[in-house]
Amino acid sequence: MSCLQTLKDKGLKLTPQRRLIVDIIHDAAGHLTAEDIIKHIQNKMPGVNKSTIYRTLDILEEAGCVYKSETQGQSIYHHAAEGHHHHLVCRNCGKTLSCHENLFSTVEKSLFEKYGFKASFKHVVINGQCEDCRKQL
Repeated sequence: MSCLQTLKDKGLKLTPQRRLIVDIIHDAAGHLTAEDIIKHIQNKMPGVNKSTIYRTLDILEEAGCVYKSETQGQSIYHHAAEGHHHHLVCRNCGKTLSCHENLFSTVEKSLFEKYGFKASFKHVVINGQCEDCRKQL
């Protein structure tokens, strides 16, 4: 089901701003920061308020249309249809590696079995040190 259909099914208005934000995220080749999205929107629809964009991003995340994660002090977004995956970010050089979505499946299962807690590992960013930077020490 498309994101716009999901929003419609939830009784949310499909405003031109929401449609444009969905299109920008859907058409992106990778992840976008909130600032990237704001720049794209304001180039195509001058006058759109930043708070409107942030509210829409929150709505899209709650609806399951986008995944949001935090890295290097910024929120990044990607379209949920791309699937979820995780990132390993080097705190020295900033290099980012993607890793498979099932990386946390054992932890997720263990948390549920031991604590009855249903964890959500949709798009996790792990900061550390890459192999190249470790070799330089």
